Amino acid sequence: MAKTPLISVVDDDDSVRESLRGLLRSVRFGVEVFASAEEFLGSDRVRETDCLILDVRMSGMSGLELQRRLLASQPGIPIIFITAHGDEGFRSQALKGGAVDYLLKPFSEEALLNAVQKALRPE
Repeated sequence: MAKTPLISVVDDDDSVRESLRGLLRSVRFGVEVFASAEEFLGSDRVRETDCLILDVRMSGMSGLELQRRLLASQPGIPIIFITAHGDEGFRSQALKGGAVDYLLKPFSEEALLNAVQKALRPE
């Protein structure tokens, strides 16, 4: 039997974390949520994460900094960035760093789920 993919969500907005947890669980993914990049890095879920949904701008470590750290230590985790800020420089940096997608809030459930499916597809 195939393992249920674990999707980790890192966003400093409670409502975003909880709504994404509900959406992802409704389509039968395992979900863990974290309020900061530091909380995620300190967890035992980093190595188990099959896909990371990551906010760009957060207090403390930014999503882009977390992406850089993961590329150095866990290069296989596909990342989907979510942000309320349409900054083309951040988008370009995220995609150059290997992000699967870069979604502007508010995004549709369909757009997010399509990005997750793309991230979980083997190369």
